[in-house]
Amino acid sequence: MATRRTPAKKKKAVDNKKPGIAKKIIAVVGATGAQGGGLVRAILNDKNGPFTVRAITRNAESDKAKALADAGAEVVAADLDDVKSLKKAFEGAHGAFCVTNFWEHFKPEKEISQARNMAEAAKDAGVKHVIWSTLEDTRKSIPLSDDRMPTLMGKYKVPHFDGKGEADAVFTKLGVPTTFLVTSFYWENFIHFGMGPKKGADGKLAITLPMGTKKLPSIAAEDIGKTAYAIFEEGAEMIGKTVGIAGGHLTGEQMAKSLSKALGQQVTYNAVTPGTYRAFGFPGADDLANMFQFNSEFEQDCCDARNISETKSLNPELQTFDRWLGENKSRIPLG
Repeated sequence: MATRRTPAKKKKAVDNKKPGIAKKIIAVVGATGAQGGGLVRAILNDKNGPFTVRAITRNAESDKAKALADAGAEVVAADLDDVKSLKKAFEGAHGAFCVTNFWEHFKPEKEISQARNMAEAAKDAGVKHVIWSTLEDTRKSIPLSDDRMPTLMGKYKVPHFDGKGEADAVFTKLGVPTTFLVTSFYWENFIHFGMGPKKGADGKLAITLPMGTKKLPSIAAEDIGKTAYAIFEEGAEMIGKTVGIAGGHLTGEQMAKSLSKALGQQVTYNAVTPGTYRAFGFPGADDLANMFQFNSEFEQDCCDARNISETKSLNPELQTFDRWLGENKSRIPLG
């Protein structure tokens, strides 16, 4: 589990208007994605801040990449499977935000390989501060021999957690100056990941999760980027630390109640078993069922590892679920 950190110290004002003070480059992997995009916007929005952003993306000609360039970001193409392209993209950068996307390929081994490429590139390029967006290796809590939940792909319990957690050691072994950022369930999953309210046979809306009455650490993806920005601002004192973040610790019932209020119609919580959720059969259903089961069985550990007040000490603009819904309710598809 993530280790807790002391609340952030009050930030010192940085005057970048003085002649001769050059802004430091933060290279952001996944710049057109949820986490990376949030960090890019946080840097661009702080006009007088200490950093400038280098947005790293696989396709620098995409509409999203062009929009970042128009907003003032330096856009650079690099491939996470090509360590040479990453080293070139990291050259001259003070910091680097490193993230992988399991849901693009469903291969934890690929995530580990990509993490190794980023770690090697950061070390070779002399990056002073890396943030690695990670999650727990659930096998430390639920060994492969434990049959409480099925082992997947032969050697994982929650593949999209375990690959990232296993890759932590790569950054440490290579001596990369790293802050390990342990993230939470995105509220955006209600928009983009098919988890939003759906109509049942009775015509009523419901969200379906295998969490029982347990609380799930969760957050707005934008706040992951804002908190990462704060970690870069904090600087060297954050290196070597593990920082777990969340905007809320919410039960399915609480989320359904908030959705009902925001949408203006009743949304109920359909609590199913992990086994039932696995049987839904969509791509990744078994992985997600195991993830929810892990969060449920280790509720206290998962919540303690993602302290809301400590997250807010880094990111004072941290959103609650209700506030996020107020701004995003129109984007939630109602199936």
